[in-house]
Parts: sequence; structure tokens; C-alpha cells
Amino acid sequence: MATNNSPLIFLMGVTGQTGRYILEEFDKNPGDVRIRIGVRKQEDLERFRAEGRDAVLFDLDDPRTLGPALCGVDRLNILTGYTIAMTHQTKWLVDAARKAGVKHIVNQGVFANDDCTDSKFSWFALVECYIEASGIAWTHLHPNMFMDGMLNVSPPTGGSFPVFWGEQRVGYIAVTDIAAVTAKVLRDGPERHASKNYYLSTETMTGPELATMLSEVLDRTITCEVRHPADMEALFKAGGLKVEDWYARSAVEFCTQLADGRLGYFGTVRDDVSYLLGRPATGFREWATTHKGELQKLADQPAG
Repeated sequence: MATNNSPLIFLMGVTGQTGRYILEEFDKNPGDVRIRIGVRKQEDLERFRAEGRDAVLFDLDDPRTLGPALCGVDRLNILTGYTIAMTHQTKWLVDAARKAGVKHIVNQGVFANDDCTDSKFSWFALVECYIEASGIAWTHLHPNMFMDGMLNVSPPTGGSFPVFWGEQRVGYIAVTDIAAVTAKVLRDGPERHASKNYYLSTETMTGPELATMLSEVLDRTITCEVRHPADMEALFKAGGLKVEDWYARSAVEFCTQLADGRLGYFGTVRDDVSYLLGRPATGFREWATTHKGELQKLADQPAG
């Protein structure tokens, strides 16, 4: 049971895809830690406080909110968006954490080598270097492709989904496993996890293999449209995919490097889940079975 002397853990992004599962992990197993939640919106602040939670206003784009939010915090989970803003946001946050006396930073990064040349992965590499140079104990998590992307990024709408890297294999991880690992590392603290890099890539599949597995789970035909980086670039230029220009260029470059082999290691299993949680990682078939209803609804929708 947590007391006033228990470590205080700060969580951000708890209304998002990964952060909400991290919060659920602590709700299921609070342990001997206290939790503080940082949110940007006033309505979220009021909702969490009404639930009896320690919640504060926290905006990565407003450094004035960082000091009050981190006052008294012992361990910090950093969870930023995939944007170039992560560089200055994390710089501000790490500086504030150092001033506030934070003792451990757990940062969610990407499944990329230090010498990667994809732009958004390069931003993560810079962020990690700044965290390590801060003098605060650190742990980096490196998840590969999210299985949960099948529900939003590349859903099987109308019974079909695209991949833009040909028939190359890529590795996957369930978001719930990322959350469980994050919560475990934050609970245990720097004594066990300082200066550690944990990799989360638990199963590899090609697009057609993924389609076959989904067909079996859903008991209906799901197909994969095997496309190539040039097809993604054409969609961006035609306005078929609405994203910022820098992200469009980075996405095309990512698919290009997957297809030509420079990011071939994305198609490998490097699975630290069992070492940290004492159980096997979630397989894609298990994940799809859990989300069968959602996937069926997507497959039943008319293709756009």
C-alpha cells in the first residue's frame, strides 16, 4: 500500500492510445507507489480529480506548466508524439525534471538503431542522448510496430488493408504489453532498470501473412494490398493522406528503407517482454482474437 513516502510517478498521455493502458496497469496493481497524472485539457483535469486522482495541468508546449507538475516527482514516464516538436518538448521536460529532483526517467522511443537515417527516428535518437546526458537515471523502451495500428492506422476496412513496403517482414508488439512493461519499470525504479534499453518486437509478419491470420480469426476473407513506397508518395501528393509535409516525407522514407533493406532489422524478433513480466508476450493471433469485434466492424464497413 502506498504511503506519503512512497515513490511518486508522473504519467502523461493517459487519454491516448498507450498512456491509458499504462494508467490501467497501475489501477489493476497499484503497488507501493503514488501516481500523478498530467493533462492538457481542463475538462480532463476536472474528470480525473473527481475520480479522486492526483491530477495537474501539464502541457509539453507550455514550459510554465512543467515545474508545478513535476514538483516532488520521483519517476517520470516520457511519452511524446511522433513530431519534430519532441526535440524541444523533451529538452524542456528533462531540464524541468533535473531541477525538480526526478530520479528516474522511463522514455518510450522507437525500434531503431543509433545510426538510423529516417528523420523521425533520428529525432528520437537525439532525445535519448539528451536524457542520458542529464545525469538522471534512465530507461529506454524500443517498441516495434503497434499491433493496435490495425484498428486505426491501417484498418481492414471493407476486408482489405494496405502495406507500403512490399512483402518485407516487420515486427509487432501489442500496446497492452508496452503499457505493462512501462508500469513494471516505473514500479521497480532505477535500482533495477537504470541505463537499460528494452526492445519490444515479439512477432514478425509480412502483409499477406497478416491477412491470412486475420482471415482465420474473423472467419472471412481479408486481403492485403501489397504496395510500395512510391504508391504512398503518390497518395500524399494527391491529397489522399492528410498529414503534415514533414511527416509525409518521413513516412515515405521509412517505407523506402524498409523495402530496400536498410531497416531490415524491423523484421526481427527482439523480445524483452518475458524477461520483465515473467510471461510470454501477446501474439498477433491472440491480439486479433481479443479485438475480434472491432476488427469485424471495420471489415464490414464499405471500402473508402
